[in-house]
Amino acid sequence: MTTVDVARRLAELEERVAALEGDERATVELPRSGDGGGSIGYRGLVTLGGGEVRWQIDVQAERVLGLPDRGPIDVLAALAHPVRVGIVRSLLVDGPQPGSALQEAAGLGSTGQLYHHLKSLTSSGVVEQDKRGSYRLRTAATVPVLVLLTAASDVAGQLR
Repeated sequence: MTTVDVARRLAELEERVAALEGDERATVELPRSGDGGGSIGYRGLVTLGGGEVRWQIDVQAERVLGLPDRGPIDVLAALAHPVRVGIVRSLLVDGPQPGSALQEAAGLGSTGQLYHHLKSLTSSGVVEQDKRGSYRLRTAATVPVLVLLTAASDVAGQLR
């Protein structure tokens, strides 16, 4: 076991103890290895209104930092409105739904308001419309969207 491995394991243990003790200010600086900044990954297996979805991704941090900003900004902007998050939650829990059901679930007074929000969600790739006219969360977006909502809740201190 190298010195870097020992330091990394010690830092991880210190971070876990700090989290268990509720010290949200605790941050641990991990030693850099020669792997281009490390990797980021997440996975999930969820069974919700849209059926079972499995997802796993691992990507080098350096690659993520080199990607164009437009796509992530579009997704984050689409999720940055309470009505849109409500629509996404409704699709996650109840599965595909026609516009009228989404309008009612979101408490919107007009179809124009609904389609304004759906346009943002569909153009960002979070939601798609099927051939029957119902809307659903894209299968490939299900776990990533849940990860985004979970991460945002964690940053906001709601999970501790």
